Amino acid sequence: MARFEFKLPSLGEDAGNEATVSFWYAEVGEQVKEADGVVEMRTDKATFDVPCPVSGRLVEVRVHDDDKVKVGDVLGIIETSG
Repeated sequence: MARFEFKLPSLGEDAGNEATVSFWYAEVGEQVKEADGVVEMRTDKATFDVPCPVSGRLVEVRVHDDDKVKVGDVLGIIETSG
């Protein structure tokens, strides 16, 4: 099993480099699929889903509702089969 750090991607030039966690769609232990929204984030200008970068099982959540995170911060850990 491989472990993948799921990080907050770039938000684009207009959005800045910080966002707040709204809520997670998946819970620890659940299977997640690549490209599915896993966590909802919000900035002063927008609310958006962060897509899962890989398929696997969410094994750790490092940030929680209302936490502020910066681009590149680890949101959670996904365990993949490869």
